[in-house]
Amino acid sequence: MRAVGDRQLSVPAGQSSSQGSAATPLPLAGVVGERPERGFGGGSPAAQGGGELDPDAHAELQGGERPTTLVIACGALAKELVAVIRRNGWTHMAVTCLPAILHNRPEKITDAVRAKIRKNRRKFTNILCLYGDCGTGGALDAMLAEEGIERIEGAHCYAFYAGLGDFDAMMEEEAGTFFLTDYLVRFFDRLIVEGLGLDRFPQLMHEYFGNYRRIIWLAQMPDADLEARARAAADRLGLPLEIRRTGFGGMHAFLARQADLGAHRDGDAHHSLLA
Repeated sequence: MRAVGDRQLSVPAGQSSSQGSAATPLPLAGVVGERPERGFGGGSPAAQGGGELDPDAHAELQGGERPTTLVIACGALAKELVAVIRRNGWTHMAVTCLPAILHNRPEKITDAVRAKIRKNRRKFTNILCLYGDCGTGGALDAMLAEEGIERIEGAHCYAFYAGLGDFDAMMEEEAGTFFLTDYLVRFFDRLIVEGLGLDRFPQLMHEYFGNYRRIIWLAQMPDADLEARARAAADRLGLPLEIRRTGFGGMHAFLARQADLGAHRDGDAHHSLLA
């Protein structure tokens, strides 16, 4: 834990996905507190692809007329999660997100997810968790086991975007790797530069990033603007950039498998009614 100005920032060390902890810092400081809940439906700019979801805001996707599956996710995954659900026409899935700022207080993630589960259990046939361990030290998985909720495999979003084996291979190749996702590229200045106080305390650049040797951008929905931002971020940190186009990776695989299981469950229920 390091003090920067008037804030305390936690920057965890690198770990492999099999060790169940964060790979590289996901610094989401610089924003204090939470903002009012907002939806992806209605007139939200983020819903229509014309704007960016505020990184500490709640996010919701209502799903179809009668959604049966609720996905509880980290707000850092909101844009990509909604995109993969809509591209696949999974109208039976609804989404509720917790603020990504919780990464700064991982001890609060477990209780926040539990509250979402208990608030929504009677409304949905199935509830899924789209979080990594995210620094909870196994507490999230223990709670999910008690509640009977399945979580996507992987200690963090880097692992399930890249694929667990590929992520471990990248870390084996170079332990000093700083990872970016589309979300972190979009909000790099706010979350990394301002969040770590580098705009006010540039002398901390070496302390935070002196042991890193490269940046890998795990690109979900790359375009020219995001690539320019990623290259600018790498230049700002003085590190070479590598781009790995992962798409939605394990997120898509996890949700696709759940969609198939849901179809089987609905079919079995219909058969029981006819029997």
